[in-house]
Amino acid sequence: MNLNQVTIPSLNVEKSVAFYKNLGLNLIVFTHSKYARFACPQGDATFSIHEVEILPKGPGVTVYFEEASLDEYVKKLQKKGLVFNQLPTDMPWLWREAHINDPDGNRIILYFAGKNRKDPPWKLK
Repeated sequence: MNLNQVTIPSLNVEKSVAFYKNLGLNLIVFTHSKYARFACPQGDATFSIHEVEILPKGPGVTVYFEEASLDEYVKKLQKKGLVFNQLPTDMPWLWREAHINDPDGNRIILYFAGKNRKDPPWKLK
């Protein structure tokens, strides 16, 4: 099995499209203002946005995008005007993470985990 795509809700798809293009995703489908799909710059996964009338309640969606040059990438995005909730920080689970919210409040985590992504020291045997 392979992950095809993740779809998140948005009150304003066009506004979200601008955000995710700025984040570095490649827009591949945008036929109307209710749905858009992106290809990640690396790998085969896609990411899509669909319009909703009401956002889900509770903590919402969290999406992780891995970037090997995390610190430099965050600086590049800051120069474009993106504002982060957390700048790159080493986490106890051996990942380095930066946090930002998209226009709908979905939590986006840019991170680098290296070998610890799939092979942390506490991995099940």
